[in-house]
Amino acid sequence: MRIARVAHADGVDYAVLDGTDAVLIADPFATTHTVRLGRRIALADVRLLAPVVPRTVVGMAHNTGPDDRRLPPQAFLKPARSVVGPGEPIPLPTTSEHVDAEAELAVVLRAPLAGHSAETVHEAVLGYTVANDVTARDLQRTDPLWTTAKGQYGFTPLGPWVETALDPDDVQVGLSIDGRPLRPASTAHLARGVTEILCHLAAHLPLGAGDVVLTGAPGEYGPLRPGGRVEATVTEIGSLANPVIHSNHPPHTGETPCP
Repeated sequence: MRIARVAHADGVDYAVLDGTDAVLIADPFATTHTVRLGRRIALADVRLLAPVVPRTVVGMAHNTGPDDRRLPPQAFLKPARSVVGPGEPIPLPTTSEHVDAEAELAVVLRAPLAGHSAETVHEAVLGYTVANDVTARDLQRTDPLWTTAKGQYGFTPLGPWVETALDPDDVQVGLSIDGRPLRPASTAHLARGVTEILCHLAAHLPLGAGDVVLTGAPGEYGPLRPGGRVEATVTEIGSLANPVIHSNHPPHTGETPCP
């Protein structure tokens, strides 16, 4: 089942995608099962938004391939306000000269992780979506916490929807920049799979309904340029495309910049 968050003539709602229609549903994070509201809207009359509005976004560091198992699991936080949806622009900040796109599988939680074991942790998962973990590579080298490198506005595109029926352990993750495909790879190549990631986070962070976990980039990543277009894809989910623009925020707005 594909759950989307859609904007339509009367507002914003969650919906199940059914053929050429969006069937409006109750908040999937407030119920234990899908509650259809009885209204159908043609997909042509809605706009897909980021499929979730998280309170917390967590990413896994050093989880791009088997060699990373030599390192202990490590997570980083991204501001919830860095999330954008399908088709929304990614502004390149004036403070960076090298910004990369990283296509990843993202986990969307429906319930708190705390208290779960490896056998039950997937009960806390609503489903999976496509993420682009945009990263200012030059800032990453000078910021050991990666906050400025990964937390800029627009640096967490999510979408186009949440797929609830997916085996996350072996799906292809790909990236295309300005129409040029980069080398894809399977989530099976990640140093740590979804179950191990969620168990690690359950022991350390108070994550709950609506929160998002980025699992790592198994495939090739690449640089973004203003005026370009980036598309992240996960097989069995779909593709997430975003234009790339210059930031509309100048380095400073007064005569004297912040020191």
